[in-house]
Amino acid sequence: MTPKVELVFFEGCPNVDETRHRIQAALQQAGAEPSWEEWDTLKPTTPADRRGYGSPTVLVDGKDVTGAPPGNGMRCVVGGAPAVDLIVAALRRGQG
Repeated sequence: MTPKVELVFFEGCPNVDETRHRIQAALQQAGAEPSWEEWDTLKPTTPADRRGYGSPTVLVDGKDVTGAPPGNGMRCVVGGAPAVDLIVAALRRGQG
């Protein structure tokens, strides 16, 4: 089963493009489909349970790859884009 990958961000975050590149690289390394869902926390169509995450956050099967819990509003993630190896590890756990 392919894990569900999501990118949570807000428009204007300087680390979003790098995060997209890292998701792409991680999916390729894990041998998974190169697709994911994106949620802009500033849009009303974004589910409420996704709005508490900082930008950028990568979720695999609904869990932040860094292990951080959701917060309570819009904020930048310290350190920027999660590392490719964290995303790959989460993908592999999701495939197991």
